[in-house]
Amino acid sequence: MITPDPTIGVYVISVAAELAGLHPQTLRTYERMGLITPGRTGGGGRRYSHRDIEQLRVIADLTSHGIGIEGVRRILELENQVLALAARNEELSAEVEGLRETVRGLIGGRGRPPVPGNLPALRSASTGQVVVWRRGAH
Repeated sequence: MITPDPTIGVYVISVAAELAGLHPQTLRTYERMGLITPGRTGGGGRRYSHRDIEQLRVIADLTSHGIGIEGVRRILELENQVLALAARNEELSAEVEGLRETVRGLIGGRGRPPVPGNLPALRSASTGQVVVWRRGAH
């Protein structure tokens, strides 16, 4: 079974409102406030994605618990920051693991190391210390 992309807008406003348990006017209000940004058709009609519906449910849940719109906005911003930081953490963890593998190979291998200009790590012959660096923009 093919799972549709959750970011593609497929629901018209009336269906999205029903799925989220809200009135269509509430969806328009949330859009004006910048809490949700549905896709648009060529003619300008709103199209809500599955992810939009989930976001609307979260907003409805937060407001039903007495959190004001500015509080909701801040909570959503913080959740987005957490997701971005988690993704960056995964990238850095993968990079660290790659560097560890390089160091293990240099320490454990007795063969001839690669050409010095291409080394991500360098082992001192006299002390046995390993220096690791990362190339890129600083």
